Amino acid sequence: MNRTRPRVLLVEDSAMQARLVSEFARGELDIAWADRLSAALERLSAGGIDAVLLDLSLPDSFGMDTLERILRSHPGIPVIVFTGRDDERVAAEARAAGAAGVLFKDGRCWEKIAGAVRQALEGR
Repeated sequence: MNRTRPRVLLVEDSAMQARLVSEFARGELDIAWADRLSAALERLSAGGIDAVLLDLSLPDSFGMDTLERILRSHPGIPVIVFTGRDDERVAAEARAAGAAGVLFKDGRCWEKIAGAVRQALEGR
């Protein structure tokens, strides 16, 4: 990563959620968006992405398989799970599978996105 702002691929099927992430990350992160796992894998293959913010429920993939496919295909890129399931069991499972972090989609998550990305990048 040699830019001032990390380039993050948001993998999220909700356009509204993508707009919110972009709005809250403005000035701190450069956000690219993919609404399906297949599109995310293509975008990652093109290069230039520093971290991934990953929803586990996508039209073409669901659950831990989504995370595992990203991690297998691009092992050097930190992945932060971005989930609507406020469930510590899901968080523990994601971390055990190799996620660099977990953010729950709730009223408190928006201010935490840039910090979570920076922390994941420092830890790789």
